[in-house]
Amino acid sequence: MSRITSFEPVCSRESRLLILGTMPGTESLRLQQYYGHPRNQFWRIIFDLTGSSTSGNYSERIKFLISNRIALWDVLQSCEREGSLDKDIRSEKPNNIPELLNRHPSINRIFCNGQGSRRLLKKFYPELFTAYDVTVLPSTSPAYTARYEEKLETWKLLMNDTAP
Repeated sequence: MSRITSFEPVCSRESRLLILGTMPGTESLRLQQYYGHPRNQFWRIIFDLTGSSTSGNYSERIKFLISNRIALWDVLQSCEREGSLDKDIRSEKPNNIPELLNRHPSINRIFCNGQGSRRLLKKFYPELFTAYDVTVLPSTSPAYTARYEEKLETWKLLMNDTAP
């Protein structure tokens, strides 16, 4: 089993909320893009929430997050895993999320993209659950088979935190 590594955070001084995944899947790692799997619903949800047209260009997607004051990162910096499923994660090492939050005091909410993200955040940084409002959203992964409309409805919680 080989060790895999996450990406750098997407963040700006104006970021007001942080979305945390667990670890990029195989396709995302191959493409070096957050939520790069074509069946992952993350980008579709983000663009649908804002009423914007979905961009296929990754750099435009990242700029879109920044312009909407959304930061993006993963709980894990590295781990061992075969395939893409969170249940197969082993030997995990966390990202330094408290340091990111200290450097970006404008972030006041944390959203976990799925239960796996929440579980790992609680394991490594339980203090964040009292210091911040942490909300678990349905996973955008194709492995989580809830209907798109159900996921989108819950993800609307994000929009309460991105308004100017």
